[in-house]
Amino acid sequence: MPLQASPKGLTWFQDARFGMFIHWGLYSILGKQEWIMHTDAIPVAEYEKLVPQFNPVKFNADEWASVAADAGQKYIVITSRHHDGFSMYDTALSPYKVTNTPFKRDPLRELADACARRNVKLGFYVSLMDWHHPAYRFRKESGLAWQDYLGFLHGQVRELCTQYGEVACIWFDGHWPANVYDDSNRYFEPGGSFEYEKLYDMIHTLQPDAVIENNRHRAPLPGEDLQGFEQDLPGENTTGFNETQIFGLPIQVCMTINEHWGWSRDDNNTKSVRRLVHVLARSASVGGNLLLNVGPTPEGEIVPLHAERLRGVGRWLENNGAGIYGTRAGVIPPTRETVSTLRGDTHYVHVLDDVSDSVILSSVPAAVAKARLVNTGQELTVEREGVNFFVARGADRTTVYVPPAVRDPFDTVIELR
Repeated sequence: MPLQASPKGLTWFQDARFGMFIHWGLYSILGKQEWIMHTDAIPVAEYEKLVPQFNPVKFNADEWASVAADAGQKYIVITSRHHDGFSMYDTALSPYKVTNTPFKRDPLRELADACARRNVKLGFYVSLMDWHHPAYRFRKESGLAWQDYLGFLHGQVRELCTQYGEVACIWFDGHWPANVYDDSNRYFEPGGSFEYEKLYDMIHTLQPDAVIENNRHRAPLPGEDLQGFEQDLPGENTTGFNETQIFGLPIQVCMTINEHWGWSRDDNNTKSVRRLVHVLARSASVGGNLLLNVGPTPEGEIVPLHAERLRGVGRWLENNGAGIYGTRAGVIPPTRETVSTLRGDTHYVHVLDDVSDSVILSSVPAAVAKARLVNTGQELTVEREGVNFFVARGADRTTVYVPPAVRDPFDTVIELR
């Protein structure tokens, strides 16, 4: 059986609960999201003309790490190479890389150092698919074999696991078993097995505490440590490609702060702080992390509005983080207004909507006798009524009175003990 992440690493990851996803590459120059090479059918030779244009003079790794830390995000996952095949670090395995641009620097090296200074862990997104590599897309023309691509892929993962310190997560993308190939996307199709068992064992040997997620939209394979959901909360499938069954592994939800992963100049649909807090709470309530994406500009900046919204979440977490960090899935059934998380014998009820002056819950564990606000410690009135005429048959009723004046505008967190 393939190796898995260490219990220590998996516990740290689940306790962290909130991370930053970063999609950044040549595509940011065009300002039309990270799939632009495919969606606009840009030939390889034409796309390569972006290389001498890439010079993000405003890139500041310490600022990126500071935004994440201020937001309360405990780890960052950044694209080391997206589907366009361009490596965003100083790989020894390809000349098609960021250090061969006018920028010349290795932003992943700088980010690893900055994250260490801010106590934020770093992880890497790795594309399994490559629209540029001749052994993936042009084997017939180049005379290369699938094994040549595997050597490149596995070699790059080894570089990431050995050259950038402690790794939080390796996040794979680009292999979707349910994908239907036609003339428009035939070049997406892999030329054989990715040899996952060998790949995963290498990661878990070199980085025992790192967790592995593969965004295959299917049941996790042996060696994978997480089940992921893309742009959906666990169990949902508004996108049409997520697996709705939950398989018992730790969960990670990845979601964009607006509508795109890579920077898109015309995307003005940035989520509110309230919405982001709600997604974070709902993810945690089912035992999931939230990996929230930003797409930096071609100049190397996190969009100021995005940084502002992230820091807004961080301010909420400063006072309410006890209901998120270190928690596991809640056992108190959700209602239209509430979800819950759990740490040991302490329950945290997240009140996401104010429909009345009291919060009505059912199936609250019998040992619960007290309630208080997490952000201030103020004691709240709690009544345990048991089964009664006014509640659905077989259910019990617990009522917590929360004065309107002490409600949080985003999420009022109540500790039950």
